[in-house]
Amino acid sequence: MPVLTTAIATAAGAPLLLGAASSGWAGYTVREGDTLYDIAASHRTDVTTLVRANHLGDSGHRIRAGIRILVPRTTGAPAARPAAPRVRTARYTVRPGDTVGHLAVRFTVSEESIRRTNHLNRYGHIYAGQFLTMPAKGVTAPAKAQRSTAAGMRSVRYTVRTGDTVSAIAVRTGSSIAAILKANRLSTTSRIQPGQVLAVPTRSARRPANPANTFAGRTYPSSIVNAATSNRQRLAGRAVPSRDATRGLISRTARQYGVDPALALAIGFQESGWNQRQVSVANAIGVMQVIPSSGRWASDLVGRPLDLLSTRDNVTAGVVILKALQRSARTSDHAIAGYYQGLGSVQRRGMFSDTKRYVAGINALRARFR
Repeated sequence: MPVLTTAIATAAGAPLLLGAASSGWAGYTVREGDTLYDIAASHRTDVTTLVRANHLGDSGHRIRAGIRILVPRTTGAPAARPAAPRVRTARYTVRPGDTVGHLAVRFTVSEESIRRTNHLNRYGHIYAGQFLTMPAKGVTAPAKAQRSTAAGMRSVRYTVRTGDTVSAIAVRTGSSIAAILKANRLSTTSRIQPGQVLAVPTRSARRPANPANTFAGRTYPSSIVNAATSNRQRLAGRAVPSRDATRGLISRTARQYGVDPALALAIGFQESGWNQRQVSVANAIGVMQVIPSSGRWASDLVGRPLDLLSTRDNVTAGVVILKALQRSARTSDHAIAGYYQGLGSVQRRGMFSDTKRYVAGINALRARFR
């Protein structure tokens, strides 16, 4: 038989729908860990009804423990149909390659539920490192596996150097961005400072013999490391644009050369966090992390010498290299992989495992910057 619902008019005139067994409204004290999704499920209603009844507004889904809110009062429900069980939730960290569609299948929930619970727009754009509220049952099972895996990991102390980013530290140490953020209670928007000491989880049995000469599992000769140190010192004494100004410069330059601005922004963010002072031990310089030999190639492409220590020229070099890779690569993913691994290597040997992670991260960031 059909289930009847009762419509209650609000001051704004919009109807609120109560559960089938509802008999008005009751007060509820929010407990630690509660979300509107949990409360709605346990009182046989929906998040929209709770938001409207409590005048929370579009940005009011975040509630804190101790406040009182209105919930539908349910009475007279048949003994054979107890109140809906409380849906427990937990925090899930988005991994490279995750999409709302994939997560909906993995956690056996609807895409709309994920978007609504996490206040996502209708496109459901998410990015690696982002925290989502998901059903606890689906989150805790992978978490146990991660804890088991983590048993073989150790934490090392890392002192942040000028130009470092969390992503660069993760690559250099063989850790992951998510692991570093979690170990140091940082968020994806946190900034790190030179001299700051971070705990870095790593699977390495011991520290590299000469970490100052090693990057992404490769050891570089002293001549390259010394050149990188020199460039890092030169940039430390220069004025460089802010992150916001650099973001605008990347977008304008990408449009000038016919490259998707979101892709160029993703490359720049992943490589340096839009930081011109970033110089890797491999002497990859600036915002777009361009090595001198690639800078000479970029200079030939634009028809003038490019100074990689100049933010404008550095961004230009990265963008025209990306443009050239897109022309030569079979797919967009191969072009992105070519920026990291080298297109010739990708075509001959395929993507390495770290390259696949890099491509997934870039694609997630690209969606975020659209």
